Amino acid sequence: MVDLILKIRKLRPYWGPRTLRQVLIRQGVPAEDLPAASTIGAILKREGLVRRRARRPRTPPSSSSTTFASADRPNAMWCIDFKGQFRTADGIICYPLTIVDAYSRYLVRCEATATPNEAFVRKVCESAFRELGLPARIRSDNGAPFASVGAGGLTALSAWWVKLGIFVERIEPGKPQQNGRQERFHRTLKAETATPPRSSLRAQQRTFDQFRRRYNEERPHQALGGAVPDELHAPSTRVFGEPVDPTYPPGWDIQRTGNDGSVVLDRHKIALNSALRGELVALRSAGPTRVEVYFGPIVLGYIERFRKPLRLVRPRRKRPDV
Repeated sequence: MVDLILKIRKLRPYWGPRTLRQVLIRQGVPAEDLPAASTIGAILKREGLVRRRARRPRTPPSSSSTTFASADRPNAMWCIDFKGQFRTADGIICYPLTIVDAYSRYLVRCEATATPNEAFVRKVCESAFRELGLPARIRSDNGAPFASVGAGGLTALSAWWVKLGIFVERIEPGKPQQNGRQERFHRTLKAETATPPRSSLRAQQRTFDQFRRRYNEERPHQALGGAVPDELHAPSTRVFGEPVDPTYPPGWDIQRTGNDGSVVLDRHKIALNSALRGELVALRSAGPTRVEVYFGPIVLGYIERFRKPLRLVRPRRKRPDV
């Protein structure tokens, strides 16, 4: 049994005792015949196969009232993020873009780029949507190209998601623990693919592709009851198609924004967000003097008619507004 444990560990040097035990169970070894995970850990330590890791400070749980929809099925939530960049051996900076299904931990995409811009992310998303369909929600941090300081925090990319019928969530600034699964995944990704970095961006992508297959099809997860992501994930029933304008209830003041992303109220031009140029937004009366402004399901803010000059007031962030 010890020889079998050591054989798997040498093939997968970054897999810990619990993972190795689950692998053996999946290979048909009866659980009652296996040593406990702690015993496997002791075996690895005795054989000099344990790497010393720097202790990470514990991040306290968020005390904010921010709440997110739970991911109770595949494609209920995809988490998207750029992992911290690093240089490949030829000096090129690599920015790994990752997309993970929050329910199954399925690694939808892991793509290397030297240009982490909107065009690249959109291309990767289009590929994923065509293969696997659309998620109900996408969660990101507040960095470009996912979010901006404009109304609704929208960018051209996230506005496109909205027009595809995807609800967009953002974690609070400075609260990476709200995307904890993605943070933990990135530590695994770095350890198994970029320690050390590969010779070039192309070589790094080959390593990412190998890791993605291994992560989805071979690596059991304790949180999944010992299953691998590929066993729990399935394509979405929501098919990728052309983006469509949002629809609004009857009686709302529906406007196509100007080239600068502005609307008009009481003959006054009011700036919203340049990322929304040419998009269909709606104004809704919310009282004698207040007018709320929407882009699809997103409240961009409100306008108080008695305040001059008229301007958009951003809502306070009690929960992610995108």
